[in-house]
Amino acid sequence: MTVGNMESVELFDAGEKGRGLRATKELSTGEVVFAEPSFSAVVFDSLASQVCHSCFRRQANLHRCATCKFAHYCDRTCQTACWDEHKRECGAIKRIGKAPGENIRLAARVLWRIHKDTSVASDSQLVSVDQLEDHVADLPQEDLKRLQTDVHSFQEYWSYGRKRHSDDYISHIFGIIKCNGFTLSDQRGLQAVGVGLFPNLCLINHDCWPNCTVILNHGNQAAVTSALHSQRRIELRSLGRISEGEELTVSYVDFLNLSADRQKKLKETFHFECTCSHCRQHISDDLMTAAADSEGSKPSAEKVKEVTAFSKECLEKIEMSRIEGQYHEVLKLCLECLEKQENVLADTHLSKLRVLSVCSEVLSYMQLFSEAADYARRMMEAYTKLYHSNNAQLGMATMRAGVTHWHAGQIEVGHGLICKAYGILMVTHGPNHAITKDLESMRMQTEEELKMFKQDEKVYHKMRDAALKKQQQLG
Repeated sequence: MTVGNMESVELFDAGEKGRGLRATKELSTGEVVFAEPSFSAVVFDSLASQVCHSCFRRQANLHRCATCKFAHYCDRTCQTACWDEHKRECGAIKRIGKAPGENIRLAARVLWRIHKDTSVASDSQLVSVDQLEDHVADLPQEDLKRLQTDVHSFQEYWSYGRKRHSDDYISHIFGIIKCNGFTLSDQRGLQAVGVGLFPNLCLINHDCWPNCTVILNHGNQAAVTSALHSQRRIELRSLGRISEGEELTVSYVDFLNLSADRQKKLKETFHFECTCSHCRQHISDDLMTAAADSEGSKPSAEKVKEVTAFSKECLEKIEMSRIEGQYHEVLKLCLECLEKQENVLADTHLSKLRVLSVCSEVLSYMQLFSEAADYARRMMEAYTKLYHSNNAQLGMATMRAGVTHWHAGQIEVGHGLICKAYGILMVTHGPNHAITKDLESMRMQTEEELKMFKQDEKVYHKMRDAALKKQQQLG
């Protein structure tokens, strides 16, 4: 699809929800509804030297801007592609001697873009940046104080000849960013690395069980001819068949929270009451708080409450140990918690799911793949009961379970799960995304290994053991 082509959607009055976008034709599963380049975007402060400020890929040995000594790029090609976006920022950082926080950098980039192209950067942009909701009037007192501090810092940083802006206008821009900023992930989709503003995407309303998903396409600057380069952009992709005239929705929060908690977060962050069917009917809340059912016998409500409270405390300790890099302690705490949860909490219970996730992750890190495989499988099976069948989180969990089983020598299960994950991520990410390409390579490799396994199990395991031994020696 051509970037900026908005022929499949139209702006409409969505009633109490305000503006919205709806389909102008029938859309098929996995179809790119539209692709949109960012109006402006920045890398997070904490990753400024680890992520390219142009394509937002995370990698080692980035090249630093020689002038401001803050921005980093994959190479000269990425730096040249980003220069129009970076040049005024570069001068401002050099002038004050250091880079301000990401919110201030993004607000400045938005304003520099407005001065250059006005609030509407292209004919395909359905609404000007200035017209996006800011909800400044809805902010609590504490947030207003932080906003005032940011505005003051911004005014010190800002430089555009003699053009100055009122504090109210800068507050408006910060409000727009707070309500509409879209988190950008690295090329593997594993870590949030930045934030950007995409005006057309901002028009899509929320639903906890949406019909679309959004991914970041990092673009391609590798071609020898610059005419073949493609820019960084988001892609809105359909999760299933969408009828002509149907409203397009995405989820602003992870579904894996109780309906009341999702509603609270949406109210605090985006200032609206979610009335989607899943919140109104509390769909899946019962699974997310479910007690274990062991041979028809269920624990008492008091026991479930006790173990849930214990799990909460344990998860806090687990997180602290993770931050400190004490992985053996993380594993010890996970196993203790899972023992307490056994026959009390179901695998779909949120507390248990979070422990299963961490446990499989740390066991894989320790290369204890056989043990990790069981926890990864249980987590994936619980996700299957909770998430939409084409949810990206389900796809990633299925991929993780498949890879863990593969590394554990369980090639049949591993290949099956990798194929299942590939099917999901083809819908959510498409065939050209780095994650999908990785999965395609794994799918082909496990397919070949599965053929070898079926021909002669002993030869397969001998070959696998030799490969693992070699890998350990190299590691």
